[in-house]
Amino acid sequence: MFEIEVQISTQRFLVYQNKQLIRDHLVSTAKNGAGEEYGSQKTPRGKHIIRAKIGHNCPVNTVFIGRRPTGEIYTPEMKKLYPGRDWILTRILWLSGLELGKNRLGQVDTMRRYIYIHGTGDDVQLGSPGSRGCIRMRNEHLIELFDLIPIGTPLTITE
Repeated sequence: MFEIEVQISTQRFLVYQNKQLIRDHLVSTAKNGAGEEYGSQKTPRGKHIIRAKIGHNCPVNTVFIGRRPTGEIYTPEMKKLYPGRDWILTRILWLSGLELGKNRLGQVDTMRRYIYIHGTGDDVQLGSPGSRGCIRMRNEHLIELFDLIPIGTPLTITE
């Protein structure tokens, strides 16, 4: 059995298997901090599950828009050409909240807010907040976790 903990304060992504820590990765959560409100661009706290996995066998640095690959492969030059773009790369683990009124349904629904764990360019700093609500992770770590972690895996996001 797998469990995941995302620590906003330390910007860590911890994966446990049978209560034993098996992975510890730096991530980047929201630049705006923690929060559950729709439109806040904050990382939602609380208990979640991995609801969907998107991008199986896509090349590293595949660009996604609306959870669909665009056919583009991210490069630092693309980032310079499109500076305001939110780069969702390589794979997507789509989160769904489990706590009614906190991160599920209404104006606080994590899934309807399109909160993901997704890949990011190697030129993006991890270990400090910088996303628009999602959890950014190195592509190689995300691919490894994508193949390891089943849909339905519990994930808790803490401050």
